[in-house]
Amino acid sequence: MTRRTHMDRRALFASGAAAALLAATGVSAGVVPRRGGRMRAALSGADRLDRFDATQNHGLFMQVAMVGTVFDTLTEIAADGTLRGELASSWQGSVDARTWVLDLREGVTFHNGASFQATDVEASLALHRGTILSDVLAVQVLSPKKLQIELAVGDPDFPFRLSDPRLVVYPAANMTEAMHKGIGTGLYRVHRFQSGRQLIGHRVETHYKDGLSGWFDEIELVALSADAVRAEALRENYVDVADLTHAADLGDASGITMLPQEHFMTTAVDHCIAVPRQVGSRWPLDNLRAAERWWMA
Repeated sequence: MTRRTHMDRRALFASGAAAALLAATGVSAGVVPRRGGRMRAALSGADRLDRFDATQNHGLFMQVAMVGTVFDTLTEIAADGTLRGELASSWQGSVDARTWVLDLREGVTFHNGASFQATDVEASLALHRGTILSDVLAVQVLSPKKLQIELAVGDPDFPFRLSDPRLVVYPAANMTEAMHKGIGTGLYRVHRFQSGRQLIGHRVETHYKDGLSGWFDEIELVALSADAVRAEALRENYVDVADLTHAADLGDASGITMLPQEHFMTTAVDHCIAVPRQVGSRWPLDNLRAAERWWMA
């Protein structure tokens, strides 16, 4: 084997590893996400009674503040529409899709230092047994990292349902405090929270998504109820992102990207923010996960 052949194979291996990373993050070749900076977003739908309570009927502000930011769900819908494990590393359904066994991710901790366990999932799902999980008959903890869920009727789409933004996971032993202060397993720890006004989150030191998501050092969400005011804040560079449904208030929209597309927009983004090649459109702001998926250009 010549040195040249050896180097070529190393380069091939490196390019394959890079391709795997790009596929996982949803970005195109040649555009590599980088860590750093603060994303500032002006959002609608905030309320002075807001808190980190998944049983509340939240507007967009708290939805973005919670899912993919402060908290995680068991599964997530990627920008390309595929289902991926989040706090659940794998799952297996019975033939009739009534019984589901979930294996949970190892090495995950809450922002208060508590270790993530199956009992946390059990307690968090119990919050919704009378509403969006009314078909769940039983949740049984099989081990610290495994649990079984029994449904009244078979549902092959149950793993997709577990990605619902309302199904965030709390620490069972401190659930009331977690709803008040925002204690989750997400990429960003709450630094400052003012109900109906502002959230500032700082990137946690280490996270199981390191190298795949969570590129900003800080995120700041500011509540602005009027479309025209959010557009002005973006136009005057007070924020980098704003939820908008039309571009009329932006005036000159040069330097601004309309997402998911110009003629069907839910979000306007300044060119200082880079977005993946594919942007999820099931919910606004890239399936509510802009804080974890986007980065500074």
